[in-house]
Amino acid sequence: MSLQTGDALPEFSLPSTGGDPVDSPAFMGRLLVLFFYPRDDTSGCTKEAIAFSALKSEFGALGATVFGVSKDTMAAHEKFVAKHDLTVTLLSDADDDLCERCGVWVEKSMYGRKFMGIERTTLLVGTDGRVAKIWNRVKVPGHAEAVLEAVQAIAG
Repeated sequence: MSLQTGDALPEFSLPSTGGDPVDSPAFMGRLLVLFFYPRDDTSGCTKEAIAFSALKSEFGALGATVFGVSKDTMAAHEKFVAKHDLTVTLLSDADDDLCERCGVWVEKSMYGRKFMGIERTTLLVGTDGRVAKIWNRVKVPGHAEAVLEAVQAIAG
């Protein structure tokens, strides 16, 4: 099942690089950006996390919180954050429950080999807890800026 614009974000509680679990109900009434990415410390994922980190204060000024989500372990996330001085909080969906419920855990193909993985996707969740905008099959260059523009449009 893939989320559609207008759908309620599935509730979740995931461990975070901030140290405390992140519980989605705590963000009701606030804008939320979830960028799902395939794997820590790979080229595209690193560029995406760095881009969102660079804009973290701009998102915050608009009342939006940004989280990166992947299946990587907390140990891998902590290493990734330290290596690249990331400021965005990363969430570990190690059992891929949230990824499946959001429709980003999909069959992929590379060099003729099929496997399951995260499709790079970003969700913008409105203050009502519903998905306001979805970016599927994200291309990294300029993406964080495009998400910021969408947040600016919603935040007024």
